[in-house]
Amino acid sequence: MADVAGFPVAARPEDLGFDSARLGRLDDYMAGMVAAGRVAGVSTLILRHGKVVAHRTHGSAVLGGIAPLTTDAVFRIYSMTKPIAAVAMMMLFEEGRWTLDDPVSKFIPEFAELKVFTGVGPDGAMLVEDARRPPTMREVMSHTAGFAYGLFPDFHPLEKAYLAERIARPEGVQAFVDRVAAQPLMFQPGSEWFYSVASGILGVIVSRISGQSFGEFLKQRIFDPLGMVDTGFATQDHNVDRLVTFYQDDGAGGLREVTEVLGAPINSFTRPPEFEDGGGGLVSTISDYARFTQMILNRGELDGVRILAPVTVELMGTNVIPDAVLATSHPLRLLPFNPAFGFGLGFSVMKDPRRLGSVEGRGTLAWGGMGGTWFWIDPENDLVFVGLIQRLADPISGEFRAKARTFTYAALTRPEL
Repeated sequence: MADVAGFPVAARPEDLGFDSARLGRLDDYMAGMVAAGRVAGVSTLILRHGKVVAHRTHGSAVLGGIAPLTTDAVFRIYSMTKPIAAVAMMMLFEEGRWTLDDPVSKFIPEFAELKVFTGVGPDGAMLVEDARRPPTMREVMSHTAGFAYGLFPDFHPLEKAYLAERIARPEGVQAFVDRVAAQPLMFQPGSEWFYSVASGILGVIVSRISGQSFGEFLKQRIFDPLGMVDTGFATQDHNVDRLVTFYQDDGAGGLREVTEVLGAPINSFTRPPEFEDGGGGLVSTISDYARFTQMILNRGELDGVRILAPVTVELMGTNVIPDAVLATSHPLRLLPFNPAFGFGLGFSVMKDPRRLGSVEGRGTLAWGGMGGTWFWIDPENDLVFVGLIQRLADPISGEFRAKARTFTYAALTRPEL
């Protein structure tokens, strides 16, 4: 039996509870999106019970290309870096190097005197007040600390400031820390949720605690042990030619190549970056990322290599957004968090999917990336899905994620297997 990413391939999807004909809807949709010019190529992988249900590629690495997209194509995974940064932090948590209630300033003293945004004055300057307390590590890991990002400059004055200061695209670690420290928090720590540079902060903390660069830590402690041979902050000599081209909507129904991200020229990913960003700096392949997600599904272990203890993975998959926040809605939140859908330590957490009209299993962990990549980890159905495209996040890339879930679970006709 052939292997994919080191996992055995089922003889038939039916052997793992899937209906082949229904699963064909997923392939038809992906192939159709390529044919319509919505993406250059797409790669999908479904694992169940540690075996490959289906692994498909459609299209090419280049829009309109003749050569088929290879199964080992290298993608910019952007924010799918965040769960990896969270795992790195939790490895140090298990070593007793930090606790969830530690103030972030314990590890980044530059954050000791953070202010909090309260509004904009008549002169256009931001008004601030003192933070009632420093953000805790729990809040940093769950995007409830109050930091901003710069992804949504028309959304909030602080988002505009983060973009103007290139906080997410700094010239090095200290520049990143100093620029974050110079800005106020968006809200008092723990009082709201906002997608932020928090995972970049985690990478800094991992480096300061371990004494290694963030990239060295990830390679030594996660990538090499899990056999993630093509994952890193830059391509390597053996895989540079496998990096797929990155596109965005051209405004006329087609695509154009991305040349700028967050107000700066796109990172080529062919050389080491100035800042190893825990929030969005990695490239990877579908095989590598499947190994990471299967490790999480296996509660911290893969092929005899233990990365985390089961209880630590359980902690990561437990919602930590305060109940008072979940009980309300707020435009800052960007995602519809509520008592049925929360966020843990590095992942979104589906607490009650049927209540939300969603089809995945209870406890599903998920996230995605700015390049259109996405994944989910479903412990109730013992299932992992990884999908990779290279289209700058927009409603179309969101459609890929929604359709993939619909077609995958519509094909899971025997969940009891």
